[in-house]
Amino acid sequence: MNLTQYTNLSSTPNSNEGNQKLLLVQVLVGTLLYVNGLMIFTFLKKEAFRETRYILFAQTLFADSALMLLTDLTLMGSFYQYPVHIIPCYIFCTLTSLVSVVSPMTLVAMCLERYVAICMPLRHSSISTPKNTFIGLLVIWSVSFIIPLFIFIVCFVYIPPGFLRIYVVCTVEAMLQIKWLADMRATSLQLLFIMMFSIIVSTYIKIMLAARSASEKKNSTNKGLKTIILHGVQLLLSMMQLLIPYIEMPLWKVNVMLFVNVRYSNFILFLILPRCLSPLVYGLRDKKFYNALKYYAFCGILACNKHKIRDGKTFRGVVSISIHN
Repeated sequence: MNLTQYTNLSSTPNSNEGNQKLLLVQVLVGTLLYVNGLMIFTFLKKEAFRETRYILFAQTLFADSALMLLTDLTLMGSFYQYPVHIIPCYIFCTLTSLVSVVSPMTLVAMCLERYVAICMPLRHSSISTPKNTFIGLLVIWSVSFIIPLFIFIVCFVYIPPGFLRIYVVCTVEAMLQIKWLADMRATSLQLLFIMMFSIIVSTYIKIMLAARSASEKKNSTNKGLKTIILHGVQLLLSMMQLLIPYIEMPLWKVNVMLFVNVRYSNFILFLILPRCLSPLVYGLRDKKFYNALKYYAFCGILACNKHKIRDGKTFRGVVSISIHN
């Protein structure tokens, strides 16, 4: 863990290939951050999106964006072997762990919201209130903070006093040097995953049963089933992202370059790929949100300050939005 143990990977013979990979990651992350930022901007601009499902979607976008940004900084720090003081590193890794749990838990909340909307439509308006939504968000963040906070406290209790003065290449593995703590984290995340996946499967089964008995709302129910499936795929990939430190940790102690290459592959498969599904689920499949997003993407951001929106004078997407509002 000492600074002298590390060499700068950007100066190795494979630096050109490594720089190309890192550049590709920056392009992917930058593109997704732009798309997510545009969607968050759309959500904030339209009062019509103050419904529970859109609020949960906005939180997913925020958590995914924060996780991509924090993990991307970690990836660059690992590649260039940039040393960071251990205390800011612990804080940084704790925040990363927090948002990595918030994202899949929000997916579960979105599945429950779709279950209530389809299977209990008469109670949906009384359950999905602003107050209940705020309570749900508070529960998600509170539960998600339990494991990272516990690890953060244990690290300061058990590490030697002299260890607090060193500089390290900041990765999650720096907080998992105590074996029983790493095992406890892995077990806790596995139990959390089983609980969340069970909830998603049960909501899918109940919505599927409702689809067979309610033929008049078959289109809405089928769309809800597809949404649940997409959320299930997101959850599987997101939870894999939580478990990959235990795959990477042995490599970190054996071969640093192999560790960086494996981390790069895991970053693409288990962090970038699941975050591509969120814009697909709501940004493109939800017509109401898609129309608003299309307006702000092609007109609102660049031209709304120069051209006033007049009745019947703008393209059809703007007219449809103004009607719905």
